[in-house]
Amino acid sequence: MLVEAQESFWVATSLSTSYPALDRDLEVDVAVVGGGIVGITTALLLAQDGRTVALVEADRVINGVTGHTTAKVTSLHTLIYAELAERLDQDAARLYGEANEAGLDTIRRLCREHEIECELRDTSAYTFATSDDDVERLEREVETAVSVGLPASFVDEPPLPFPTSGAVRFSGQAQLHPRKYLLPLVTQLESAGGQVFERSRVVDIERGTPSRVRTDAGHVVTAESVVVATHAPILDAKLLVARSRASRGYALALEAGDALPDGMFISASTPSHSVRTATFEGRAVLVVSGEGHSVGEPGAGGARTHSEQLERWARDALGAGDVLFRWSTQDLYSLDRRPFIGAIDKRSRIFTASGFGGWGMTTGTAAGMLLRDLVLERESPWSELFDPGRLEPKALPALVSKGAHDAKRLIGDRLGRDEPPEAAAELERGEGEIVRVGGERLAVSRDAAGALHAVSAVCTHLGCIVSWNDAEESWDCPCHGSRFAATGEVLHGPATTALADKSQLLAAVPTPSA
Repeated sequence: MLVEAQESFWVATSLSTSYPALDRDLEVDVAVVGGGIVGITTALLLAQDGRTVALVEADRVINGVTGHTTAKVTSLHTLIYAELAERLDQDAARLYGEANEAGLDTIRRLCREHEIECELRDTSAYTFATSDDDVERLEREVETAVSVGLPASFVDEPPLPFPTSGAVRFSGQAQLHPRKYLLPLVTQLESAGGQVFERSRVVDIERGTPSRVRTDAGHVVTAESVVVATHAPILDAKLLVARSRASRGYALALEAGDALPDGMFISASTPSHSVRTATFEGRAVLVVSGEGHSVGEPGAGGARTHSEQLERWARDALGAGDVLFRWSTQDLYSLDRRPFIGAIDKRSRIFTASGFGGWGMTTGTAAGMLLRDLVLERESPWSELFDPGRLEPKALPALVSKGAHDAKRLIGDRLGRDEPPEAAAELERGEGEIVRVGGERLAVSRDAAGALHAVSAVCTHLGCIVSWNDAEESWDCPCHGSRFAATGEVLHGPATTALADKSQLLAAVPTPSA
């Protein structure tokens, strides 16, 4: 019987890295915080332009969101162009498309210039409808996309092995292996004089001229400019996480059935289902993703049910076979559906990029290009559209709703009912619960070996109460998307500090026999 791997397909099928931790103070022109596609692209472009650059990553490069993506390199982002044209104007839709097409072109150029073998393959991207109710939306998307110069068309029968009501098609798009693309770029960064540091979590950025970037080991990078490329900004001078929604999604790599989809696909309606192919041990396999939900709020049945539902869909709709790899990922959606790319403190020359809404391959590359231009004080036609300081009036209702949600979780969860400490003794392996001990709220879980772990239940970002993620055995914050290991370590920002260990408070709780 096949035993699936609980690991990202991309991480499992690429080389690991072992760059050193930052072990000294350092002075550079630019400090880049975060080793995903935005950080690596920005750092490389700046180093190639003659700047001294230090890239500082909390874990291993390309091991976070970028290493858990579906790696569709496309400017077709479900349905967005008609919405941008209606809410803003045609020029906004045009600039969004131009930025993403430029990101696609840059990826191709870098692969060609550096002879990168990353399974880059030209293909078409599709947004398909499963109901006739969605057809009008697709037709509006095609009309707008064509009007702003994008390679769009409507197809009645996209190449999928199940019935649809048509699809938007963008020709001339691409797919790749994200780590096999980016790992050589890190090598090129070093060749251009850049320095790369792993296992060096940044815990503070002291703004100034220059700014000082401090790691958890106490070492400082002093830089004239700082780029915060940590997915959720760890320095949030523009309140970007409050203007975004964090979503947890699920992905599988499976044996392909008899009918292999030709292209990259995503559904127009929810729950979202995404499909592409990849190569594993010389054969084509399916990579599917979807069934997302707000971080910390998986609904009835817990987070595990979403991955199970995705697997059922893959088998029923695509005829997929055995699951080879199973993993999860995280996306940040800006409330106005435009990424935040630009300065968050102009005086201190601190920049960021965030809120890609699940489309980080092209938009993340475009972000690297824009950030390069902003650091070098060059003009860019995209800067106003993606300015982190913007406040779109039509997005205000969504902002108010998000604020009310966060306030409810921050206040309401503190007033909610907690389990008594005895509940910890009843936890099965892989389960977690919020319990109250001596007036203190604890996040208690039992690991696969039967040992209990207890940490503070209060998120170290802004103080919301975390909730248990049974699919990944982690504590997730429902307010702004921070995630923590069962033992408290930070897995995902914007939090930078671990949940405090409280295991001593459960010393008297019995451990059931195996």
